Amino acid sequence: MPVHPKGNKARVLLTSVFGPYAQDDEFGSRAINPMELYHNQVTRAQGGFSLRMFHRSWGIMMIQQNISAPSTVLDFPTLEAFRRELARNTYDIVGISSIIVNVGKVREMCRLVRELSPHSVIVVGGHVAAIPGIAAMIDADYIVRGEGIAWMRRYLGEDAGAPVRHPAIVSGLRTRTLGFRLPERKGSTAATVIPSVGCPMGCNFCTTSAFFGGKGKFINFFESGDELFRVMCQLETTLKVQSFFVMDENFLLHKPRAMRLLECMKAAGKSWELAVFASANAIRKYSMQELVELGVSWLWMGLESPHSSYSKLQGTDTRQLTRELREHGIRVQGSTIVGLEHHTPANIEQEIEYAVSHDTDFHQFMLYTPVPGTPLYQQMEQEGRLLPDVDLADIHGQFQFNFRHAAISREDSQRFLDWAFQRDFERNGPSLYRICRTMLQGWRRYRNYADPRVRERFAREMRKVSLGYSAALWVMEREFRRVNARVSRQIHEVRQEIGQEFGLLSRTSAGLLGPFLWWTHRREERRLAAGKTYEPPTILERRNWTPAS
Repeated sequence: MPVHPKGNKARVLLTSVFGPYAQDDEFGSRAINPMELYHNQVTRAQGGFSLRMFHRSWGIMMIQQNISAPSTVLDFPTLEAFRRELARNTYDIVGISSIIVNVGKVREMCRLVRELSPHSVIVVGGHVAAIPGIAAMIDADYIVRGEGIAWMRRYLGEDAGAPVRHPAIVSGLRTRTLGFRLPERKGSTAATVIPSVGCPMGCNFCTTSAFFGGKGKFINFFESGDELFRVMCQLETTLKVQSFFVMDENFLLHKPRAMRLLECMKAAGKSWELAVFASANAIRKYSMQELVELGVSWLWMGLESPHSSYSKLQGTDTRQLTRELREHGIRVQGSTIVGLEHHTPANIEQEIEYAVSHDTDFHQFMLYTPVPGTPLYQQMEQEGRLLPDVDLADIHGQFQFNFRHAAISREDSQRFLDWAFQRDFERNGPSLYRICRTMLQGWRRYRNYADPRVRERFAREMRKVSLGYSAALWVMEREFRRVNARVSRQIHEVRQEIGQEFGLLSRTSAGLLGPFLWWTHRREERRLAAGKTYEPPTILERRNWTPAS
């Protein structure tokens, strides 16, 4: 690959695709697939109780932090903001990052670059690069598959193997629930830390694993627990945080690194909270005390059918594991695939009931989907089972099958998926209630624990539960009387227990703030029924920037 003629003096624009996102349009946006991960894939049936937030485009932030060239990150632009940036500034390189569903937006952005900044080199990366034949669909000079930091460094004539510098990333923004937007003050939201990309487990449907090399492959940015600890200390200082969203597809699988991180945390007295991803077999490599002392407070775990063949589940009773994690105050985010090869109309409801019976704090449901670039896609293509004329914008696992299933129709796949979300919500209640219940269990178990870091963490978490969350429980208790009286009673019991534990202030908070949140929740329900959607703000960040002469 040649180096750009200007080397690291080249001016670089790194951009995500343009909005709006939560609507149907000719460029591939879909109302069913908004730019809100939780509301889209986890809590979407929970109405005003849904957890809604936006996540930055972390990939382009990582690239910007690791090049010395003058650069701009333009995140969530409008089409007009993208046009304006190209017109007002001279860029030698325009990098566009996208997922597969937004290929139509990438095509339009490439066209605009050719029109408004014809001298610019166009580089396209992200999962969109995995589409077979992508080079013929868009007018780009380079299409980057896989990790982009090393590629951009090489293109700018820099050391591709230099240590990775981690940007200061706030994990979520504009968080809202019950129709109320949470205040955004420094330190109130977790920092995102990205130790690696890829997943060695290599499930055949996994886009992340396939994109970064497939089964057994991954790229570590930080090999040791010491390196990771230093990065987290930097983020703690910069963002004033004590909680971290660890964006690593199977963080606990790398046990030596995790245990060394724990040693560093203990030595420095760090009372951190970690939200991590891990497979069931990786979790079982640790004792519950090790997980708790490491600060694991939230865990995303695949919960596929017991009849599936995925090795990450073998030999594990996932219902018992989920119950045990929650008893130790670890909130569990389950993830279940709907429409596996063995599913039929006769057994799929039973399989969904099995998933729902885990009673996780959150539960993601996704359709079994052959996404371009994955082994499953290649298999379906070879077997002639891919459905013709399915728009790439509709291949995201939250709508309908894009392949011919042996027993379930495309239309029924959507019906079963929607029912899974609804069933989990009606049977187990709002996720906000479930996390309060789990945090209370953890507090009771560990409030007198020998390690002061652990005591401090649970006390910090419960301060939130005893005030604002207590008021939210007041609302959920009343609203769920119409949905599931049993769950309403359970919410009442948790609220009463919190009141007993934390006294007058907690009970007063519920009584005073509860009616206000009930009003905002009801207002939100009306807005959503009328078609209200949410969009992220446009964000522009420059680094090593000097105006063009």
